[in-house]
Amino acid sequence: MKNTLWAVMLLSLMAGNVAAQKTISISGQSTGKTFDGIGIVDGGGATSVLLKDYPEKQRGEILDMLYKPKFGGSVSTLLVEIPGDGNSTQGSMPSHSHYRGDYDCQRGYTWWVLQEAKRRNPQLSLDATGWSAPAWVGHFWSQDMADYYVSWLQGLRTVYGIEMDAIGCHNEKGASYDFAKALRRTMDERGFWDVKLHGFDNWGDHKMDFLKDMQQDKELRDAFYAVSAHTFSEIQLTPEQRRMAEDMGKPIWNSEDHNYLPGFDALITIVKCFNENYIISGATKVINWYGIAGVYPLEPYSCDPAMVLAREPWSGHYRVREALWGYAHYGQFTEVGWQYMDDGCGTLPKGGTVASLRNPRTGDYSMIFETKNATERQTVKVKVGKGLSKGKLCVWRSTADEQFVRQPDLKGGSFTITLEPGAVYSISTTTGQQHGAYADIPASVPFPIPYSDDFEQYREPARWGYLPHYLADMIGAFEICPAPSPVRERQGGGSAGGGSFCLRQVVGSHTLSWAPEWHHYTILGDSAWTDYEVSADVYLNPQDEAGVMGRLCDVGSGYGIWAKGYYLKLDDQGKVTLILTRGKRDQKELIGDKEQQEAILARKDVEIGGEYVLAEGMAPYTPRTCALQWHNLRLRFEADQITGYVDGVEVVKATSDHYRKGMAGLIAPLQEHRVCTPYFDNLKITPVGRTKAVTALHMNVEPLYTN
Repeated sequence: MKNTLWAVMLLSLMAGNVAAQKTISISGQSTGKTFDGIGIVDGGGATSVLLKDYPEKQRGEILDMLYKPKFGGSVSTLLVEIPGDGNSTQGSMPSHSHYRGDYDCQRGYTWWVLQEAKRRNPQLSLDATGWSAPAWVGHFWSQDMADYYVSWLQGLRTVYGIEMDAIGCHNEKGASYDFAKALRRTMDERGFWDVKLHGFDNWGDHKMDFLKDMQQDKELRDAFYAVSAHTFSEIQLTPEQRRMAEDMGKPIWNSEDHNYLPGFDALITIVKCFNENYIISGATKVINWYGIAGVYPLEPYSCDPAMVLAREPWSGHYRVREALWGYAHYGQFTEVGWQYMDDGCGTLPKGGTVASLRNPRTGDYSMIFETKNATERQTVKVKVGKGLSKGKLCVWRSTADEQFVRQPDLKGGSFTITLEPGAVYSISTTTGQQHGAYADIPASVPFPIPYSDDFEQYREPARWGYLPHYLADMIGAFEICPAPSPVRERQGGGSAGGGSFCLRQVVGSHTLSWAPEWHHYTILGDSAWTDYEVSADVYLNPQDEAGVMGRLCDVGSGYGIWAKGYYLKLDDQGKVTLILTRGKRDQKELIGDKEQQEAILARKDVEIGGEYVLAEGMAPYTPRTCALQWHNLRLRFEADQITGYVDGVEVVKATSDHYRKGMAGLIAPLQEHRVCTPYFDNLKITPVGRTKAVTALHMNVEPLYTN
């Protein structure tokens, strides 16, 4: 009886082992689609605005970690935002054409990012699309917008010698068949017939509805090289949608997926996303938003999506997140132009997925496994057939304890491997992979205070992309420019600087913004600041207003940029206003004393949330107008006392403890039919009270452009 029991147990164990083992057969004759790459977005907001201000050494290291082949993430494709002056999640980037007839291909840093990424990997596949556009375009789905896109492509070609591989129609804003046809036609007419058009880059349940119309519309079908949409990890293509695209011979691209997860969970989910995008939806290119978090921690999505946190250019400190090694498990083992082997792509019996790809020229191949949802260890036997390399196989593994670590090699040919649950494995006949890193990353240091910028250091503004250090525009464009007046005297006496360069908010119209608009403003500093003064000289055009901001503790959700904090503004008639802005979703009412609260709540014209006037006054020495003159605005925070000064004279004062800490900024208010375009100079931030001084580091930052 005892022997019989042992026999039954042994047979059960053997049966369990057989059930847990999966056999995969791959060969050079395995069929599958062409691999178009995995990568990231640089854009969808000013995601790299602080990267541009890093010292050259750290700037280069960060870019190496993303783009250098077989070093870090080693992405094979990059999608950039074509800047359009409007907010597109994490702020705005300056357009190459603010108004009709304007054209400057050194504005902003996107050209520089493309240069640097392509220099590191000449084989990098480049893609682009627009989130926002300048007002002069009139309507996004227009011939003007098609011309706008092509003029950007022309600048990239003629100034930088870079060719785009692909371009989309518009990020997450519906579909226009006529625009897709017009853009294809315009690109062909102007020599960009090699740029592959894709669309329509939407998300949600109806993102692929256009496929049915595309089947019946030959011109639309011919216009598109690939069909594309977002977030296949959330809403996969249906079998019918996949079949329609494949029947038309169109590659399927996921032009933006999302993995907003911390730590190792981000790494393994990224690999799961890449695998399942092909296995389920047939997607051959997958791009995640976004790569480098060169943004302030205050901003939405400032950490978890990114591979590298690059938000301290003043110290040179940056941090590589675990997510980067998820990209490495693909990027260091595949190249654009490889071919999927459908025989080696699918699910695993105990949970997880595998994708297999081969180099059709050399016979090298790679297999990428993830076991995020596996319940136990499982064994996979791989039979390697004719047409594939029989060389030895390298094995790289990531777990929650250690990321991207090389394991013992496997002998060439057929092999067996046991996979742990909650792990990622890349197995390949290719060589040269490495866990790239730099050892001497500088220590983290808070934003320096006192801080000042007179904008004289940017003697050739175009070389800096017209952008000063550390300012992050939320909407519009605050650009370095020549000072408007050679006479730099404040009204009422006192020097206003006398410099040759200053800052100006140059976008004077409502943009075709991807996200809902608010005032045009830019931010800098430290969210932990409590008591301090922020000041700037301002020069107003007729009908202009300008202001300084403080204790900014929120800049919106990513779709909408309504700030939470305070600002002091001056108009061209000398009126001074101290304003509390609470954001449209903020339902908490804490401003001032009880009498002030009751007065605000009694107003019929103000919603809960929004902007509230705390105090008003008139600037000193103002005979009739404050326009075409330099004035100094200063906003002081000390405990719950907030004071506003003009040219050194106290003008407004209020008591408010609604916001007790936050960053500083500059603001050009939005009016009904226009946006103000004032000038700013001599920006200064000085600690008072509880805010302690932080010593500034002397960082040597090189310009972005050589000429």
